[in-house]
Amino acid sequence: MTLNGLDLGEGSHTLSVRAANPLPWMPDVLLERQFTVDNTPPTVSVDLVEAKSPRGPLTVRGTADGASTVLVGDQRVDVRDGRFEALLSSVPARLRLEASDEAGNTGHHDVAVKVPHPGMRAVHMSAAAWATAELREPVLALAREGRIDTVQLDIKDESGEIGYDSQVPLAKEVGASRNHYDARATVDQLHGMNLRVVGRLVAFRDPVLAKASWQAGAQDRVARNQGGAPWTGHYGEYAFTNFANPEVRDYNIAIAREAVTLGFDDILYDYVRRPDGPIGQMLFAGLAGTPEQSIVDFMRDTREVIRPLGAYLGASVFGIAAHSGTDIAQDIPAMSAYVDYLSPMVYPSHWGPGEYGVDHPEGKPYDIVRASVADFVALTKDTGATVIPWLQAFSMAHSYGPAEVQAQVKASADAGAQSFLLWNAACRYESAGLAPG
Repeated sequence: MTLNGLDLGEGSHTLSVRAANPLPWMPDVLLERQFTVDNTPPTVSVDLVEAKSPRGPLTVRGTADGASTVLVGDQRVDVRDGRFEALLSSVPARLRLEASDEAGNTGHHDVAVKVPHPGMRAVHMSAAAWATAELREPVLALAREGRIDTVQLDIKDESGEIGYDSQVPLAKEVGASRNHYDARATVDQLHGMNLRVVGRLVAFRDPVLAKASWQAGAQDRVARNQGGAPWTGHYGEYAFTNFANPEVRDYNIAIAREAVTLGFDDILYDYVRRPDGPIGQMLFAGLAGTPEQSIVDFMRDTREVIRPLGAYLGASVFGIAAHSGTDIAQDIPAMSAYVDYLSPMVYPSHWGPGEYGVDHPEGKPYDIVRASVADFVALTKDTGATVIPWLQAFSMAHSYGPAEVQAQVKASADAGAQSFLLWNAACRYESAGLAPG
């Protein structure tokens, strides 16, 4: 029987049906049925979402009041006494829980899955440096002595060149590969030494892709000035690709995916920003919303791809992004929701006099690093993102040796960031003063 036109509220109801008896001397037939209207979906909440590694497993525990089953990702589990627990083999960036009751109602709960980074004591190596025994062997010696536990190896650098023979179609089309090293063999070698391998991937500063795209008529891939020409700033012609362009974004994500399948433990984006300079003089075709949100969305899209493959995601950011993020489209709190760690470049030589109240930052590495790192630690609190700063292992106006490097390491730790990456463009770290771990 179907009853139309009735708007029954939640709760118990009685259905009464009276029918005339065909036997006139008999009373009418009366039928009554009790029923309950239940349109309220069960509520589901999470007590624990825990994974020690992006490679899994992932434990999920929670409550689902009124539910009989809960779908955790693609795994259905029973609810007993209002509680459920699931063990998943893979670790997504985000997880949807769907609770169902016996009446067919469903309730949803979406949760971001945070995975704590294991930390690192790392040094930067370019692809060309890694191919040079004179530069590679001292770094391997640091590893054997326990002075570092991670090597940061460039995947795609500021020139737009990929250090290994990439099979990403667009990389092959634009001629980005350089064959400086065999990616899988190199990663296997470093893993064999119990080292982690962070792949630095320069995202939107990419002269190779920008020039090839411009010459092929794909000008929307290129960051432009208001006159329509490629943006130059102080970086040179064709320096920056358009971070808002889907093909540019997909290109970088495809390289990240490939690198993870080759064994890289982390993808650490660099130049994941707009060019610095007056935003009013720039044109980014297809940009909807703010540049800051576009960068955040790019990080989200990347992590959704590489997290299920078992890799961490990090982002190198300007030191000034802690307080002037719109200058380069790096919104630190917003980015923190979609990365496993942020790596602020807090090099003392890059701060002006008076920043954070430090009169001579380059001459006072402890003071400036502690203040700036503490700012990032505060901004990322409760986001799940770790702060792992880039520290200065090179000399500019002030000579930097073991004392200056170690002052930064201590300052970073005192500010709440125990891990670090050392930067030296020449990839020489003999004078860094790293002690065995």
